[in-house]
Parts: sequence; structure tokens; C-alpha cells
Amino acid sequence: MKIGILTSGGDAPGMNAAIRAVVKSANYNNIEVFGIKYGYKGLIKEELMKLDSLGVDGIAEKGGTILKTARCLEFMEEDGRRKALKTLRNFEIDSVVVIGGDGSFQGAEKLSKLGVKVIGLPGTIDNDLAYTDYCIGFDTTLNTVLECIGKIKDTDSSHEKTTIVEVMGRYCGDLALYSALAGGGEIISTPERKLEFHTICNKLAENISKGKNDNVIIITERMYDIEELQKYIEERLKISIRNTVLGFIQRGGSPSAFDRVLASKMGVKAVELLMEGFAGRAVGIKDNKIIDVNFSEVNNKNTDKQKEYDLLKFLL
Repeated sequence: MKIGILTSGGDAPGMNAAIRAVVKSANYNNIEVFGIKYGYKGLIKEELMKLDSLGVDGIAEKGGTILKTARCLEFMEEDGRRKALKTLRNFEIDSVVVIGGDGSFQGAEKLSKLGVKVIGLPGTIDNDLAYTDYCIGFDTTLNTVLECIGKIKDTDSSHEKTTIVEVMGRYCGDLALYSALAGGGEIISTPERKLEFHTICNKLAENISKGKNDNVIIITERMYDIEELQKYIEERLKISIRNTVLGFIQRGGSPSAFDRVLASKMGVKAVELLMEGFAGRAVGIKDNKIIDVNFSEVNNKNTDKQKEYDLLKFLL
């Protein structure tokens, strides 16, 4: 057996810890591992390098991915997948571990249908895969968001100002939700619980009427034009507010202990599954237990978080 490993889509803190775990676990069992650079693009272009235990020492604490990452539309075409399959055959690789999010898993499932043994590890800061409670990178990013919001709140408090903070998440509101639960903001709007402009404005007016003049409004990206929302509030409440888009700063940085341990457990599980003859599976965590499910059971719609949203009634 030879294992190929790639990281695809957006980078996430903890990807390197997962790479390290796969390589060390495989080498321990006398299995060779090849790193595929630039995700599926590297698989098509034959950009591979052999990885060993010594070479991955010291990478667990690094953010990003040593294998680099890219999005590859060519792989979604049949001709691109044929090229990828040819590369695997040329290197005599029969198994692949894919670390990434929803788009990466779609590619992994297509590769699996070609007869390649594939295991997926959820690496995405958005935490938008329903089959797993947490994805690699989410915890680190959440802590980064909280640190940034904490600094914004210091200035807001000093000047009695309100700031709109846009966080990442694509179509999933977990980063906004959990940062609000942790005390990051006073008003929250997510794809799952989207507030209209007038509702946000009314909530802010109510807070101000109670003497709370410094507020943080947390919104998930892609929901509004943030400057349009700012202008709407300023015109109706006759106040001056700020807006901050945290952007890619959320993706970087050394992964948290939680993400390193989670990634390590998942990486070892991936190798175990391959050695036991399983394939076409995605590794995850449910109720603090490492699990694996068929790719067909992976869903990019986030799980219902009604209980968490209910808590906001008391905390906001």
C-alpha cells in the first residue's frame, strides 16, 4: 500500500497536524506516503513528493499547509480526473487522504468512484459539514475572532461606539454564533437566523436606550453589503458607527491545542481505516468520539443549533 495525501480548498489551522499524523502513523506501519502539492491540481500535474516521519517533525504547530492548496475546476471534469488517476498509477499509489471542506469532499467522492481508496478529513474553518461536530481549524479561528473582537470592544467602550464585525463562514453561522455565545457581541445575524436591517436597528436602539452605547454587531460574510448596513443604521439612529471585516486574518496562525489533537486523532483514524480495507469514508467527531461515515452521508448544510441559539436569549 502507498498513500497519497493532499490539502484542498481554503487552508485551515491544523492541516499540518493532520498531515503529520497520517505520515507518522503510516510509516509506523511501514507504509510509504507521498504528499500531493496544490490539492487536486497537483494530482493532475504530477507534483508529488515523498514524506517521512523525520520530515514532518515540527509542522504540527504551523498554520496553513506545507502541501499548499488550490481550487481546481479541471478535476471536476472527466478528463481532469483521468489525468489524476494516471498520476496515481504512475506512482503506484492506491490510497488517498483528502483534507478539506465540502468541495474537497465532492472531489474525494468522485475519485473514490474511480476505484481509488479515499478517506476524507474535515479541514475547514467554516465548520459547515453536518456529519461532524467540529472541523479541523474551527476552534483556532473562533479564538482568533474572539481576540479581534475583544480588541475592538476596548476601543468601542472607550468611545461609546458601535462596530459591525463581519466574520467568515460562507453559508454557515457557527463562527458568529459561538463568538456571540462566548461574549463577543450584543447583536448577531447568521444565515440560519438572518436579521433584517430594521430588526438590527431596533435592537441597537433598544440597547442604547438602556444605556448600552458600545455594541458589537456580528454578521456572517456574504449576507449583506456591510457599508449599506452601516449607512442604514447611521441614518435612522443619527449615530456614527464603524465596520470591520476580519477577512483572512481568521485563517492564519498556530493551531490551538484542540485543533492539533483533533487533527492528530483524525489522521491516525484515516490510516487505520485504509489498513482495515475501508474506503469512501469521511472521518469526523460526534459526542467527543471519532467516527467515520460514507461520503454519501456528508452534508454541507450545518446541523441544527437550536439549543445554542436559545442560549442567546439570555446572554445577549
